Amino acid sequence: MEEDSTAPMERSKKGGIDYEALDRDIEKQRAVALEGKKLDVAIEALLNLEKQARLAADITGTRKVVIAIMQLCYEARAWKTLIEQILVLSKRRSQLKQAVSALVQHAMQYINDTPDLETRIELIETLSNVSAGKIYVEIERARLIRKLAKIKEEQGQIAEAAELMQEVAVETFGAMAKTEKIAFILEQVRLCLDRKDYMRAQILSRKISPRAFNPEADKDKKKPKEGENMVEAPGPDVPSLPELKRIYYELLIRYYSHKQDYLEICRSYQAIYETASVKEDPSQWIPVLRKICWNLVLAPHESMQSSLLSSTLEDKRLSELPKFRALLKHFVTMEVIRWTDFLEEYKDELEQETKSPGEGHGNRAMEDLFLRVIEHNILVVSKYYSRITLKRLSELLCLTFQETEKHLSDMVVSKALKAKVDRPAAVVSFQSKQDSHDVLNSWAVSIEKLLELVEKSCHQIHKETMVHKVALKVQ
Repeated sequence: MEEDSTAPMERSKKGGIDYEALDRDIEKQRAVALEGKKLDVAIEALLNLEKQARLAADITGTRKVVIAIMQLCYEARAWKTLIEQILVLSKRRSQLKQAVSALVQHAMQYINDTPDLETRIELIETLSNVSAGKIYVEIERARLIRKLAKIKEEQGQIAEAAELMQEVAVETFGAMAKTEKIAFILEQVRLCLDRKDYMRAQILSRKISPRAFNPEADKDKKKPKEGENMVEAPGPDVPSLPELKRIYYELLIRYYSHKQDYLEICRSYQAIYETASVKEDPSQWIPVLRKICWNLVLAPHESMQSSLLSSTLEDKRLSELPKFRALLKHFVTMEVIRWTDFLEEYKDELEQETKSPGEGHGNRAMEDLFLRVIEHNILVVSKYYSRITLKRLSELLCLTFQETEKHLSDMVVSKALKAKVDRPAAVVSFQSKQDSHDVLNSWAVSIEKLLELVEKSCHQIHKETMVHKVALKVQ
């Protein structure tokens, strides 16, 4: 007579489940499934064993049986049955958390072995639905969503992939490794940029602090105490922290290029330039330094831009790029730049930068460069003139009367310059109105300088007198 496969689970002498007997039962059902090809019979028997272990609240036994069912389906290449059993086991009454966690983690190992793309997507979606809303498998669900989004992206469904990734808020996952969190958020940002959703890309990018890329920040953190959630190791496909830093700033460059924010593009390149791996390789830091100089020149005049301009000029490595060093010198020296001569001098460099793929290329960059030259020239004139006619200013700037007035007004509105235009007289005044305190202070400073000059003059006269008196006595 055939032995009943649904016999009660054997107990050990101490009253607990006999795991050796359980392992024998699992091997027996595996033999039934593989030799007799009675997969359904073997699964039914194992489900009874799982029920007994689950009702006994035996974590180890339940986990063993659940994994055994998964392995039987996988070895038989019964993918439909595998997906069905995942749903059945996850929905069983009073199912243990540890069993569900083992179920999801073990089934994830079979994703790459699926026979076709349709089966792979179905398996990933099933595991994702099973793990939805369960904190103890939130990291596994995030990894599943990322795999599914990658498949959608390969199929050309960028919008669907971006929406899938946005469903998961990994910044709240305490057990996920920092590098994996950053990599996941960066993937969200990249997909938003690919679908041209720049507003959401900016919001997501703000979830990452630049300080997160500092390795010393982790040293200050306290080690978790016993009983607290331990951080899981990141997946094998997660980049290192320096690589993530570069990816982060490259994505920021893409975002700021859309906004034509040259100063922020420059700051992003500056952060990449300061990375240790970039500094060690001339083939990497030379193109980055060129981009820094190029975007610094294109950035509107302000305090941050002036500070970055000065610090970049002090960089010793800039001596290896003499053309770009001279380019920055033009905008530091208080001399008027002639646009035609300037364009002729840097024609090759400008063509190379404007034709290169990425930010600030094309006619827009040349127009912005022309504006920067005009702004620089107006600032130079304001340093040397307190009042000047618009006609003379137009001659210095090589612009028409109307263009000069327009650019001057734009600079005053943007608070880059203080000036007043007397339109009937066609005179520009660069002197700002002073209040009574400023007038008194300037008067006091002038008086102090005058007294210093008088004192020095008296000293010199007294000195010369003493010298001549000595000479007369000697004679």
